Amino acid sequence: MTKAVLFAALALAACHSPTGDTAADSADNNAAAVAPEAQGKPVWLHATDKLNVKGTYWQAQNAKAIILLFHQAGSSKDEYTTIAPRLVEMGYSALAIDQRAGGSMYGTNETVQQMPKGWANSMEDAAQDLEGALRWAEPLGKPIILWGSSYSASLVIPLANTYPDKVKAVLSFSPGEYFADKNRIGRAAGALRVPIFITSASKPDEEAKAKAIADAVPDHLATLYVPTAGVHGSSTLIAAKDPQGAKANWAAVTAFLGKLSL
Repeated sequence: MTKAVLFAALALAACHSPTGDTAADSADNNAAAVAPEAQGKPVWLHATDKLNVKGTYWQAQNAKAIILLFHQAGSSKDEYTTIAPRLVEMGYSALAIDQRAGGSMYGTNETVQQMPKGWANSMEDAAQDLEGALRWAEPLGKPIILWGSSYSASLVIPLANTYPDKVKAVLSFSPGEYFADKNRIGRAAGALRVPIFITSASKPDEEAKAKAIADAVPDHLATLYVPTAGVHGSSTLIAAKDPQGAKANWAAVTAFLGKLSL
C-alpha cells in the first residue's frame, strides 16, 4: 500500500517561519484563540443507546464542513478548548463531546458526571456516543469530518465506514488496537474509502501503531505524519502540552485539511 508520509521537513519548515514565532508565541496564540466570543455553546445530544451526552458546538459562518471532535481516555470535550476555535477560524464548524469513557484531564466530563449508575461505560461502549454525535450533525447539512484522540482515534475509523455517504475525511491522533479484538481497527482501516490523517506521539511504540494502521488503508488515502516533537492524542496540537511540536503539528493538519474536496 502506498501513502503520503510527512516527516521532519514539514515540521522544520513550520518551526522556522518568517515571523520568528517561538513556542511561547504559540502558547499566546492558543490563548488568544479562546476569546469569549469563541467559547462555543453547550448542547446535549443522545448516544445511540439514548445516554445523554454533553457537548460544545462552535459554529463557523458559511462553514465548509463540521468537524466532530472526540477525546482520549480520562479526558473530556475540554481537550478541544483551544483547538476548536482555531478550526472555526479556518472555516469549519466543530462539535466536541464528553464521551462516557473519560474523565477530568482537561475539565469536567459532564456526561460521566451525570451518567446513571450501571450504564455501560467502556471505551468500546463510547462508540455509541460518537455515532450519536454524527447523527446530531447530519441535519446541519454539512460535510462531516471525524477527528479522534487515542482510543477515539481508533473508533472513528469503523464509524467512517458505517456512514460512507456522510463522512468525508478522518483525522486520527494516536490510534491503536486498544480493544479486545486486536485486529479490529486494522480491518476497518482496510475498508476505509475516505482520506485519513494519522499521527502519533514521537515515540517508537506509538509510531509503530500508527504506521500499522496507515499501512492497512487502501492506496493513496492515508497521510501518515511522523512528528519531530509530538505527544499523545490531540494534545499534540496544544502548545501548553507540546511546546516544541504544536506549531509544526498544526501545519501538518492544516495542509491535510486544505487538500480535501468538500
